Amino acid sequence: MIKYTLTALVFCLSYIVSCSQTPTSETKESSVAQGESKPLKIRLELVDNNYQNKARSRSVLTLTNTGDVVLPATGWKLYFNGGSPTSFDSAMARVALFNGDLHYISPGPKFTAIPPGQSTPITVLNRKIRNKTDFPSGFYLVFDKNPEQAFPIDVAINSGKIYEQSDRALAERIYDENEKIKAIPDDQLTKVFPTPVSYQAQGNPFLLTDQVIIISEKEFEPEAQFLTSSLSSALGKRLAIQAQGSGKSISLKKKSALPAEGYELVVNQDGIQLSASTRAGAFYGIQSLLTLLPAKELSGSTGSISLPGVRVADSPRFAYRALMMDMARNFQPKSEVLKVLDVMGLYKLNTLHFHFSEDEGWRVEMPSLPELTDVGAKRAHASNESKNLIPSYGSGPALSNPAGTGFYSKADFVEILKYAQARHIEVIPEIESPGHARAAIKAMDARYDRLMKAGNKAEAERYLLRDLNDKSVYRSVQGWNDNVIDVSLPSAYAFMERVVDDLRAMYKEAGAPLKTIHFGGDEVPEGVWEKSPSAQKLIAQNASVKNTDDLWYYYFGKVNQLLKARGLFLSGWEEIGLKKVNQNGRMVWVPNPAFASENFRVNVWKNSPGSGAEDLAYRMANAGYKVILTGVTHLYIDLAYNTSSQEPGQYWGGYVDIDKPFYFIPYDYLRNLKDDNTGKVINPSIIKNREAITEKGKANLVGIEAPLWSETNRTPEQFEYKMLPKLLAVAERAWAKDPGWATEKNDAKSDQLYGQAWSEFINVVGKRELPRLDRFAGGYQYRIPAAGAKVINGKVAANAQFPGLIIRYTTDGTEPTASSQAYTEPVAFDGPVKFKVFNATGRSSYTVTINQ
Repeated sequence: MIKYTLTALVFCLSYIVSCSQTPTSETKESSVAQGESKPLKIRLELVDNNYQNKARSRSVLTLTNTGDVVLPATGWKLYFNGGSPTSFDSAMARVALFNGDLHYISPGPKFTAIPPGQSTPITVLNRKIRNKTDFPSGFYLVFDKNPEQAFPIDVAINSGKIYEQSDRALAERIYDENEKIKAIPDDQLTKVFPTPVSYQAQGNPFLLTDQVIIISEKEFEPEAQFLTSSLSSALGKRLAIQAQGSGKSISLKKKSALPAEGYELVVNQDGIQLSASTRAGAFYGIQSLLTLLPAKELSGSTGSISLPGVRVADSPRFAYRALMMDMARNFQPKSEVLKVLDVMGLYKLNTLHFHFSEDEGWRVEMPSLPELTDVGAKRAHASNESKNLIPSYGSGPALSNPAGTGFYSKADFVEILKYAQARHIEVIPEIESPGHARAAIKAMDARYDRLMKAGNKAEAERYLLRDLNDKSVYRSVQGWNDNVIDVSLPSAYAFMERVVDDLRAMYKEAGAPLKTIHFGGDEVPEGVWEKSPSAQKLIAQNASVKNTDDLWYYYFGKVNQLLKARGLFLSGWEEIGLKKVNQNGRMVWVPNPAFASENFRVNVWKNSPGSGAEDLAYRMANAGYKVILTGVTHLYIDLAYNTSSQEPGQYWGGYVDIDKPFYFIPYDYLRNLKDDNTGKVINPSIIKNREAITEKGKANLVGIEAPLWSETNRTPEQFEYKMLPKLLAVAERAWAKDPGWATEKNDAKSDQLYGQAWSEFINVVGKRELPRLDRFAGGYQYRIPAAGAKVINGKVAANAQFPGLIIRYTTDGTEPTASSQAYTEPVAFDGPVKFKVFNATGRSSYTVTINQ
């Protein structure tokens, strides 16, 4: 499920420090601790990304004293997020892991003071840096004499010309790929998205005016209200809704023979007829009707709209079509959640996996346990975590940072549930456990301390999540040494019951369905529970628990019973349905037969080439588990789009552009495993003998889910950049029928069919859906792909992935703007040519520079 290994993190540091200034003999105590605001600024420059001809880098971190007093030679720490330092101790400076991804630099015994206005460079040796995400962030300074006060530090990062050659090679590859995309005339494009099962353009258009009425059966009245509300901005008023009537109308009718989420839509000069067997089907038919509207009609009252004549018969391929939204690691406001639900409804996704709890934050108020948000929803610097968690992922030292601090109140969450239900979206909450639970653990520690001070020991221990005498030593993948719930404690199950019941009460208040709760279940590190007195007592007293590994099955067995007693079933990451066995002298994970018949639903994410788990989703489905395809290689949309140094996002699982989910083949995804996590083509022999899905197993593949993790998303704009337009490809693959190229056995013919389908998809997205996303629900900050560029016959040629976008360029070294020269033909050059791609609103891609 989660993201990266410790060895893959940035800033695997060793420090060599040299002072550029000779210190004065007169040093005085810094006045920073008495309130000066910005005592330092930092410049981080990447100097060499192939240091000593090895896959590592050399950077220079320059500290400049911007205060008016000497920065002392001792007595301070410079904190930052990002990295996995080595155990290196320099006489000049030291770096240490604090916890999680929070590290600090402290001066060594030979470090000398920095006078005002002077600088000290620190040489940083690190693994090879691939993109901007690899650089550390969230720097702040703390003085030992005042450990509660922190000073945020400004950082300027410069990578110089390190990436010029590799970024140019990428631009050339992008150019070649873009050249394969065919131009499809507008009148040949399907005007309903995702692609319906059956689509025919026929008949004359229908003129939609504010005089048209909506005739709806009573069952579909909520959908009729949604339709008239959706059309009101374009028409200038809400259309009247009637049970019957005559004249020009939009008719919503019940047709019981249609599939549960299916619909039929007919538009001609006489009116619009929409038939469905369920409210969900009627809703999706309405969304198809709304996609017939030209994007320009969404943001202004025109009074009338011409809708093309069409006949559509449609239903989804998978009943489960999901986005996972992580608002725990970095928070997103309620307004962004509602925008996510809007775009999910538009593209017929029906499940929001609500990842609200993590090591770095608990984001939904639980009325019975206020500390979960009073403490667990806040991040800031502190000498202890009795009031808030420590900074993570660059959230900085202040409570006011909106990425680190924030939660949804009970009223907020009820509103979200109601909003989702109106769009036929099921919200599945996730209580991350037993690992990835640090926010909950620290919150319950705070509760314990509060009640112990009040003399109420029994109540203090009621929801405690760790054995206070546990001496176990471990380190999680994300760097935590205290983030796993002790599952031997009865209080852990009391906590889970309390949270589950609070959630159930909120769903009941919202009138929203709650069928399952996701309990996480992944990435519990080696070493947990081994020195927990409580765990050892349970092992001694319970014959079914022979060792700490067996505590895993003990925990999920009890959680399963907890949910079943409440009429719910258990969902989780793949590990909840796996067990450790010894095969050929090594421990491996295999499907656990003990839970195969328990209706567990598992998100299977491990499928990286070379991992040995490429076929894990198929093995689990074949073993009887209900599997949601969540493969990192194609569906982790938080990963960087490509190898550009300018692209934000992680790459531990590879690179995911809009093509990856588009060419994902659910029943034969092994055929899609083309590259490794560096973007290099893999050897097919790696996966030659992996297990294929059986016919029985196919019935257990319940759907597709795209996770959007939030480590690198500190703002809604950063979140939307990674979500869109990738989410459109996810929606297409989850809804549309199996495409011909996916089932064609002849490779040459399959490639030909794919090329045509890809061109049609790109034309639909570029000409119809991106302009829609500029306006829909207030507009989305989707990613605008950078230009492809290539020198051909002495001139620079450029192209854009999506039709409808405009390439602009400069030849004088300045950055292109929305008023720069538009690209129409290859450019002659004798100096740098800079290209940017712009959309109709003036937003742009990053710059691509081609030098001689």
